Amino acid sequence: MFFQVLDILGTIAFAISGVLVAMNKRMDPFGVLIIAFVTAVGGGTLRDIMVGVEPVSWMRNMTFVYVIIASTVFAVIFRNKLKHLRRSLFLFDTIGIGLYTVVGIETGLVANLHPIICVALGTMTACFGGVIRDILCNDIPVIFRKEIYATACIIGGFTYFLLRLFLDDQNYLFVIAGFVVITIRLLAVKFKISLPSLYKTEA
Repeated sequence: MFFQVLDILGTIAFAISGVLVAMNKRMDPFGVLIIAFVTAVGGGTLRDIMVGVEPVSWMRNMTFVYVIIASTVFAVIFRNKLKHLRRSLFLFDTIGIGLYTVVGIETGLVANLHPIICVALGTMTACFGGVIRDILCNDIPVIFRKEIYATACIIGGFTYFLLRLFLDDQNYLFVIAGFVVITIRLLAVKFKISLPSLYKTEA
């Protein structure tokens, strides 16, 4: 039940972030819904395929479909309330990667996978919906820029397995790991912390 709640909250956050990007691109209602949908379930779909879950989770549980539709309608109706679209997009995207990182890790644990693979699944779940969203919207995905994005998910994932040595309550561990992801992402943007570039800028 705990992880289903996290999964639904992550779905809401990513669906709204997808809506904000699509509206910023001035897409029609169908385009907005499609972008919201792929943003919300893209990473989870890839994760389930790699783990061998058939059919993928959102096809087996219509709750996710209803949540995405409801989130899309909500974001469209209250778009005027979301005045600062860039700030709203960043907030919902950040919450989404935090929640989806721990959902992906949980999927790996259930499949009895190695901790490193679990962290990779968490990062993939958190990031690849946004990658698909950005590609469809003709943007360079955030994960491929210098911004601290996937790195935050990786650090949060390893934090979970480190704290696992000292704490027994798995729910607390996942909450802390998700909070670490969100905090790192927020701090990185606030203080303009980024990964070093491999290319020298010309004078």
